[in-house]
Amino acid sequence: MDLDALRKDCARKQKKGLPFILTSVLIWTGILCVHLTGLPIMTKNLLTFCCAAPLVPIAFLVSKLIGVDFQGKDNPLTRLGLLFTVNQIVYLLIAMWVYNAVPDKMLMVFAMIFGAHLMPYSWLYESKSYFAFSIAVPILALIVGLRFPPYVLAAVMIGVEILFNILLCLEVRSLNRDNAK
Repeated sequence: MDLDALRKDCARKQKKGLPFILTSVLIWTGILCVHLTGLPIMTKNLLTFCCAAPLVPIAFLVSKLIGVDFQGKDNPLTRLGLLFTVNQIVYLLIAMWVYNAVPDKMLMVFAMIFGAHLMPYSWLYESKSYFAFSIAVPILALIVGLRFPPYVLAAVMIGVEILFNILLCLEVRSLNRDNAK
């Protein structure tokens, strides 16, 4: 198989990473709940990291529910997709620094990192949605994060993730339709 065929196969079998993006709605909902509490900001920020921690196990469960071959061992690009996800952990070191240095802006930086890490998936899945959201989310997070409290940003992120899921579902449907021809 050539590279383009591997990318199409990965996009189809992984449903363009839909298990992870669906899971992100749950994670941002948890983050919103945390930031709606009266807890101190440092505690809220710590709990934000805790909310994000189960991303991969929950995405694994979601993949089973929607029929995605999570490991995709027959396609080497599937491991590349997982590497893109794990790579975000390195970027979270920036958010950990902000956690202490500027606690009120930690969620903003967290959201910016989340959005920016989507860029490589635009190539892997040949996805305009990933590309657009990888640029729009960090900019939106910056604007909302500078002007509003963190709970507003978390609520905005839920809306953004729902829209992202809808667009990815449309891309997956189109991909499946093209594959059936």
